[in-house]
Amino acid sequence: MGPQKSAEVSRITEDGDMMGGDVSDDLIIASGERKVAIVGGGLVGALNACYLARRGVEVHVYEYRGDIRQMEHVPGRSINLALSHRGRSALARVGLEDLVIQQHGIPMYGRMIHATDGRKKVIPYGKAGQCIYSVGRRYLNETMLSEAETHPNVHLHFNHKLLHSDLKTGHMVFESNGQEVQADADLILGCDGAYSAVRRQMMKAPRFNYSQTYIPHGYMELCIPPTATGQFAMEPNYLHIWPRGEFMMIALPNQDRTWTVTLFMPFAVFDRITTPDELLEFFRENYRDAIPLIGEEKLIKDFFSNRASPLVSVKCSPYHSPKALIMGDAAHAMVPFYGQGMNAGFEDCLLLDDLLTKHDMDLERVLPEYTEVRNPDAEAICDLAMYNYVEMRHLVNSRAFLMRKALDSFLHTFFPNSWTPLYSMVSFTRVRYHQAIAHKERQDKIVFGGVMTLAAALAAGVAYLAQRGDLWRSATEVVNEQARLALSRLGL
Repeated sequence: MGPQKSAEVSRITEDGDMMGGDVSDDLIIASGERKVAIVGGGLVGALNACYLARRGVEVHVYEYRGDIRQMEHVPGRSINLALSHRGRSALARVGLEDLVIQQHGIPMYGRMIHATDGRKKVIPYGKAGQCIYSVGRRYLNETMLSEAETHPNVHLHFNHKLLHSDLKTGHMVFESNGQEVQADADLILGCDGAYSAVRRQMMKAPRFNYSQTYIPHGYMELCIPPTATGQFAMEPNYLHIWPRGEFMMIALPNQDRTWTVTLFMPFAVFDRITTPDELLEFFRENYRDAIPLIGEEKLIKDFFSNRASPLVSVKCSPYHSPKALIMGDAAHAMVPFYGQGMNAGFEDCLLLDDLLTKHDMDLERVLPEYTEVRNPDAEAICDLAMYNYVEMRHLVNSRAFLMRKALDSFLHTFFPNSWTPLYSMVSFTRVRYHQAIAHKERQDKIVFGGVMTLAAALAAGVAYLAQRGDLWRSATEVVNEQARLALSRLGL
């Protein structure tokens, strides 16, 4: 497709945003010649439909499930979502941010840590007033599907399971109600999750890299009901965490005053709990303060009526074929411990939208650049999520972690333009994920250098005292011991 005279060339700003003008009327008219098939009507697929609808593209969304807006119970994952800056930015571009935040989002200003003895402490996420939002997966999905459906050029096809796709021609075969359905598109967007059928087709091509990792832990969802007076049973504006080293539990607030509780444990631990007495004993030992919040009967019922589900991390490249692109979990599924799975998927939609504007819908330029730009960031956040898998279970209780977080907050207060904590870069900016990690590594070197400077000063003092015979131990032994202590306290 030729360039549109009113399309503004995009540029990338320092905070990671690619700025490019609004979609013009000329572009909308020309784009009507295009037909895009979105495989998967979940979060990323529904948001992509909203984006492409604004371009006048003929959009067909194929979802293997029924319409969740008409279901009493939605099968599959229901882990609550933590909406942060990247996801909000993506929703804002299609006019949905305010609707989601004001009508459904519950602000969470930090982590509230529950110790085994019942004591609680708050670890803020960032500066005063900075927060992420707890939002329900189903509400968000339904909101975006309904928004997409308001556009006459968007067509939603439920109960359509992808059987086969030719990613060079754009031809697809679906199964719906026992019948085969044929379809063709100029572009296939694979937004069909961690077990993507579109990605599976890509894997048949040479030079496609793929890896997946299942962690030893599974997850199970429980629920804390409202109090007898209909109020939240805990402080609502925090993400509550019960870190216990080998396992942990988290809770996020819901609009109906309930809490979605997620228990993360090794499958071996889940398997050892086989009776109500064993379950209650386990909770009394590890989550005593949660028992009266959930209720013994409800805890037993919910635990034994559910099964632990697996957690997988997926990396692959490239993300594109001649007429296809995979996005969201289909391209970079991650464990849910940095709260970035949805946010990264929504940012995928932002990037694609930016590149479509930058290259005037020329897919031969858009798709390769999408892979080139997005892959290092997607792999970086997958790695960060895996690291946070350790941090949330164990390090949040360590003195070294708290000291380092306090140091980062202190330096960020006095040097806001040059010193930003990693979590703040990830959750409160659109700095590219891999650049955030590189910035963190530079900060670590500075901290390490500061520690070594202090250690050198200490060494000089100890050596002086040793020469005077005031210490019976050698200066070398003392310096080594103090340096090790200083480094360990800073988590280095």
